[in-house]
Amino acid sequence: MAKLDVDIELIGKLADLMEEKGLTELVVEEDENKLRLQRGGGAVYAAAPAFAPPVGAAPAADAPAAADAASHPGAVTSPMVGTIYMAPQPGAANFISVGSQVTEGQTLLIIEAMKVMNQIPAPKAGKVTQILVADGHPVEFGEPLVIIE
Repeated sequence: MAKLDVDIELIGKLADLMEEKGLTELVVEEDENKLRLQRGGGAVYAAAPAFAPPVGAAPAADAPAAADAASHPGAVTSPMVGTIYMAPQPGAANFISVGSQVTEGQTLLIIEAMKVMNQIPAPKAGKVTQILVADGHPVEFGEPLVIIE
């Protein structure tokens, strides 16, 4: 079985483009590669190897800001690749908001990975000072999600 090589950064950029343009589905095909992104169903799909960015492509403009947030002592980082959900179900109130007081172990958000909903707990008690992700958007391993001070 061939290893699936998924470019999470590219998928994130395409998801942002979909949000910006109001698209609900995007399919990109090149040779044997096919990438399909779909919003509204709550899932992001990738089939066959995803495209790698062109050689010499510029890094994301927000990379330094993300690096600063990841090094913050109160940063909660993603333990996996998946899709962020800020509430337990559509239409429900978000688990947290900026300014929320949280207790250790309290659910901050959910990351859906391979159709499994993974609750992300607060590693410590404190006040949520920043939420660095958006509902329904993809995240990658190690990406900062929330800052708790």
